[in-house]
Amino acid sequence: MAAAETQVEKPHIPVLLRPLLEAVAPVTGVWLDGTFGAGGYTRGLLEAGACKVIGVDRDPLAFEMAKGWVAQFGDRLVLQQGVFSRMDEYASGLDGVVLDLGVSSMQLDQAERGFSFMKDGPLDMRMSQDGPSAADLVNEASEAELADILFHYGEERASRRIAKAVIKARAEAPITTTLALAEIIESCLPRPKPGQSHPATRSFQALRIAVNAEYDELFQGLMAAERALKPGGQLAVVTFHSIEDRMVKRFFQARAGKTGRANRYAPELEQEQPQFTLKTRKAVGPDAQELQDNPRARSAKLRVAIRTEAPAGEIDARAIGMPQLGGRGK
Repeated sequence: MAAAETQVEKPHIPVLLRPLLEAVAPVTGVWLDGTFGAGGYTRGLLEAGACKVIGVDRDPLAFEMAKGWVAQFGDRLVLQQGVFSRMDEYASGLDGVVLDLGVSSMQLDQAERGFSFMKDGPLDMRMSQDGPSAADLVNEASEAELADILFHYGEERASRRIAKAVIKARAEAPITTTLALAEIIESCLPRPKPGQSHPATRSFQALRIAVNAEYDELFQGLMAAERALKPGGQLAVVTFHSIEDRMVKRFFQARAGKTGRANRYAPELEQEQPQFTLKTRKAVGPDAQELQDNPRARSAKLRVAIRTEAPAGEIDARAIGMPQLGGRGK
């Protein structure tokens, strides 16, 4: 069964919630859920003992959909529309921060949001519902820019072939729907074998990341969490693909006092007092029961670190492996 179909059937199962709560236990004080979505992590934290949770989301629809249950938590729950990269403007001295970097099921479920290649809808993909859309990017970017995005943000090996096909197709008519784009991508790639992901998976991921500036948001969000957490506060991050997991892993390593370079071109990290200690030295994944209950969790990884008393600092995004556009895709 396709992942998108699974998500429709079970839209409100928060991924890795149980291992996250176990990793950060006991849950006390004030927490910030930087990716509120359907509210699964927020509810879990409140029910586990958090005195207060600040739920942040850039998508205004998230709070509209939560109206039916938020009142039961009274003033223990505060909702803040915005981006988690600005969390230190919303709160300080936090006991914990959680970030779930997966795309919300409620966004995938709505064809009109343009995130899914399984449903026809306008080619949108904007989480905040404003700014340039995926259609703007697909119809206005140069062939080299498109190939660059697909290769670096989606790790799509056929990025140049797909970009060339997009340029050819849009010369005949603008590409405005999700299925129109998915069909163009499918025409460039072999038919998937049973069990393999849809051919458009990586390209749609790359375009969504570009439209929403997700890698920059993640980098800035990790830095904002460092500033917002109090000593002893915990930062728990759930990732869903290799690039964002690499960024989180290298951020934690760097801020825990590790030195070295993400690659030979990245700047050497200076020795400084560590801002975090690692609570999970290896990523925590789903167990067999969770995979049975929620197949969407199969690629999820949880990492947790604890804030030290060292003052917040700065770090170059390249040092944690944040993709840099500029080289052509293959």
